[in-house]
Amino acid sequence: MSRFVTAAAVAAVVVSLRGAGGQSIGADQTVARIGHYVAQYYARAQSIVSDETVIVQPLGRDFTFNGFARRLVYELRVEWNPTATGDDAPATVTRQLLTVNGKPPRPGDKPECMDPRGVSPEPLAFLLPDRQHEYAFTAAGIGRVDGRTAVMVDYRSLEAGEPEAEWRDECVSIELPGRSRGRVWADPQTAEILRVDEQLTGMVDVPIPFTQQRRGAPMFMTIERADTSILYRPVIFRDPDETLLLPATITTLAIVRNSGVPRVRITQSLGNYRRFVTASRIVR
Repeated sequence: MSRFVTAAAVAAVVVSLRGAGGQSIGADQTVARIGHYVAQYYARAQSIVSDETVIVQPLGRDFTFNGFARRLVYELRVEWNPTATGDDAPATVTRQLLTVNGKPPRPGDKPECMDPRGVSPEPLAFLLPDRQHEYAFTAAGIGRVDGRTAVMVDYRSLEAGEPEAEWRDECVSIELPGRSRGRVWADPQTAEILRVDEQLTGMVDVPIPFTQQRRGAPMFMTIERADTSILYRPVIFRDPDETLLLPATITTLAIVRNSGVPRVRITQSLGNYRRFVTASRIVR
């Protein structure tokens, strides 16, 4: 769903839990309604732009701050391709960097290892009707999110693939297909998504290539945790009037053993939503 960022022994790791196909499953009525809602959500969200503030904070063993945080601000929008098939992402997030630690980016600046990608998968895409067959869904009862009643649905990947690592200088991007499980909170009447939590199904060892190894250092990184929680809040638009539930915060905690920055928390805060209603007008 979302992408998880930590630092490796000589690099940074971007951990993705999406992927891996599976056998078909019969989604119950709740999951079917959620899938229909997500498709409608993307159709509307593609006309919306927001500001995203990202704080990358290394943590110590006791999970307190360990060193300086990196603060990034982006302009963000969702792109929606309902005809996407196979491994193509039907919905993606695109980012334009505005500031780095409060200052405009300088010409020639390169993203650091743990910075979000310019283009990344949108986290709700796995709930689309044609993607649900990759997961098993089970009812988890009734809960509450911000005082609002919600039906809870647990999910897990049906088939785990092999980890795939792609190294680039001091950074490495790691795909962990089919190794996710989580819970969705949805409105029982409208199927609007209120919250999504996701974590690894278990720890994963990833070999470090010989060219990236340090003398005497371990030959494996162990992805111990990659937890993400997304909260959605209502956003009101005017002219025409419309209220949409849109992401408010995304919090990720990643723990990677044998890495330069073994514990990191990434907080993404989204706001200043505005809507394109014509080719030349934005409504705030």
